Amino acid sequence: MNSKLKAGILRQRTELAEWLGGQHMLAFLPALSLAGFWLGGEMTLIAIALGLPALYGITSARRQALDPDGPLPDLIDAAATPDLAQQMIDRALKADVATACVLIEAEGLDTVARRSGDDAAQALRSTLLKRLRGLTRRGDKVVRIGDSRFMVLLGPSIHLDLESLLTLAERVQRTLEEPVSFETGSHYVSVSLGFCGSARLQGEPSGAQLIEAAQTALTEALSHGPSAIRAWSEGMRAERRARKSLLDEVERALTKGQIQPWFQPQLCTSTGRISGVEALARWIHPERGIVPPMEFLGALEQAGQLDRLSEVILQHSLTALRGWDAAGVEIPKVSVNFSDIELRSTHLVDRIKWELDRFGIPASRLGIEVLETVIADSPEGITARNIVGLSQLGCQIDLDDFGTGHASITALRRFTVNRLKIDRSFVTRVDRDEEQRRMLAAVLGLADRLGLETVAEGVESVAEHALLSQLGCDHVQGFGIARPMPADQLADWARHHAQRIAGAQKLGRGAG
Repeated sequence: MNSKLKAGILRQRTELAEWLGGQHMLAFLPALSLAGFWLGGEMTLIAIALGLPALYGITSARRQALDPDGPLPDLIDAAATPDLAQQMIDRALKADVATACVLIEAEGLDTVARRSGDDAAQALRSTLLKRLRGLTRRGDKVVRIGDSRFMVLLGPSIHLDLESLLTLAERVQRTLEEPVSFETGSHYVSVSLGFCGSARLQGEPSGAQLIEAAQTALTEALSHGPSAIRAWSEGMRAERRARKSLLDEVERALTKGQIQPWFQPQLCTSTGRISGVEALARWIHPERGIVPPMEFLGALEQAGQLDRLSEVILQHSLTALRGWDAAGVEIPKVSVNFSDIELRSTHLVDRIKWELDRFGIPASRLGIEVLETVIADSPEGITARNIVGLSQLGCQIDLDDFGTGHASITALRRFTVNRLKIDRSFVTRVDRDEEQRRMLAAVLGLADRLGLETVAEGVESVAEHALLSQLGCDHVQGFGIARPMPADQLADWARHHAQRIAGAQKLGRGAG
């Protein structure tokens, strides 16, 4: 069905609904009531007498709520936006001008809710909506269509070219990103926008097309955010189809077992032995080979499948750990990454406890890797309770990418962090850059005073490995030691590494 036919059908439905719900229908109430009495008796009479005015009231209220000429409520259902956009398009077509849709996502409201409560977040939403309405004209319509999403439908105008819409979007972004002060303190949000003018759509546009195009532009902006602005273009349609295809494919890959963990060893700098491994997701594609995580993790997050991914990675990791034990390969523990989305699961601690019991593996042999930004942004709530609960279960908590998220010392203590994983940005060129060396020494000194172990990520060379050992870093991992590998290959690598360590120790004793 083409867009012109869809638009025509939608207009006919709207006109029919308006006619059936119009005030003139009340004139037929006596006749309909009498007919109902003759055909169905008193109960039918009562149903018609009460039901028709109620139906008119509901229809009238809905029509008023979506009437471009009348005021809109602050919040409307996103499902109603195509009808509202269609009415704006119809008005624009009659006047031979254009309209446009601007979608705005305010990122950071969830952080405000976690830190200052839901009331503060709601007050911030109301302030943003008020600011947005202050920027628009009388014929424009501004509503909130989600917890953090707002929509602007611009009234019909001849001045809605790409340049003017971009200027408007930039003005909206600047205004909404200004800090808002309440009793709870000053709050900030970052704002991304996607927009589309009806003139940019091919053929006779429909409201659904306009909304979809603006949503596509906003999705593109969010993927390049924070604080990005994107205008819809035909090229985005092809990109969206490719993204949808990837989304479907990666969901199938997860179901078919094509996404599995590969393991990267971590070495103790004092003994040289393997102190653990980190499980890293890899997609083994039947045609494309190994697909790196950056190409599919975003698709899994968009599909709401990160929880399922963590289940798969955890089960495969515990299976591998049990298999290494049975083969006599000494791997003290395995560490699994958990995103902030996964850490918000109310059943996370129980699920992990059940898996550990099922595999017969002590909790002390499972490391939970949590990004520093998650701890810095989640001092309270379900995320904090889950991290504390996993620590109490006996799991080791590793703070990943340390140095990038500004977690406080108090948070490190309260969350019972065991190890700091020093971000690779502190490690790169540490053997050649004096300033880099001083920064790394400061981080290691802090960890030592707090009684925390340290793991340096991204070790690329023997020189970096040696210097990290001299500076007192407890563990190292990176391509300079070994790349991630499947469980069976890791077993072979671990055996050869153990032989090298044993040989070096014999050599050392012989030299003595």
